Amino acid sequence: MQKSAILLGGVAALAFLGLSSVFIVDEREKALVLQFGQIVKVKEDPGIGFKIPFIQQVVTYDDRILSRDTTSLEVTASDDRRIVVDAFARYRIVDVEVFRRAVGQGNEATAASRLDNILRATTREVLGSVSSNTILSSDRAALMLQIRNGAIDEARALGLQVIDVRLKRTDLPQENLEATYNRMVAEREREAADEVARGNEAAQRIRAQAQRTVTELTSDAERQAEIIRGEADAERNRIFADAYGADPEFFEFYRSMNAYRSALETGNTSLVLSPDSDFFRYLNSPAGNE
Repeated sequence: MQKSAILLGGVAALAFLGLSSVFIVDEREKALVLQFGQIVKVKEDPGIGFKIPFIQQVVTYDDRILSRDTTSLEVTASDDRRIVVDAFARYRIVDVEVFRRAVGQGNEATAASRLDNILRATTREVLGSVSSNTILSSDRAALMLQIRNGAIDEARALGLQVIDVRLKRTDLPQENLEATYNRMVAEREREAADEVARGNEAAQRIRAQAQRTVTELTSDAERQAEIIRGEADAERNRIFADAYGADPEFFEFYRSMNAYRSALETGNTSLVLSPDSDFFRYLNSPAGNE
């Protein structure tokens, strides 16, 4: 009975030791076998691995592509304008030995924080060498590529591979936005004033041209009217002359009748004349010639 118990205990101990010496690496992970803190084995392929129980331990790291959002960063461009930048990077752990030596007992979060510092420094360096208009333009692929290339070498020292870097937001600080907005308003107002001035100048030219045209047309019309009136007066005088030559006595009578009508019209000034005045000779004599 005692022998059976000892045997069962030995089997259990062997089973425990066997299980303790086996570890499994997932396809999404890479593993390091450590002995007294030193790396003794690297397990990058998925499957079963072995270690010495109690003496060696296994540390696993994520083998997938990871993302890192950087905190907002204020950059001064080459034209001394400040820009607020948000970026994110995609990376992966490619060398777990270098990674372990770089971060020690730290995990992926520690490495991500150090990568964040690398990205911030590289972003400042790249964006600080170009103008703010280049940073704010839609064509920023070249800048993002420069940031990625600049971060690759430093990230390699951490056992990381930087796959991609993207600029999510590139804006002016709030105080700069207000100053830029005010400057844009002032520029638009100046452009509007220039347009109004040009419009007024064009309107003045048009009015002057129209006034000159009116003056020319009016002068020409008055000249033609004077010519017509002169021709009409000449025609009238000719008719009167012909009539006077045909019957001078009747013409004298006609002129006297017109004179009576004008002189005796209602509202005119009263006339005091002698009855035997020559003015009334056609009224005093039935024959009109005495």
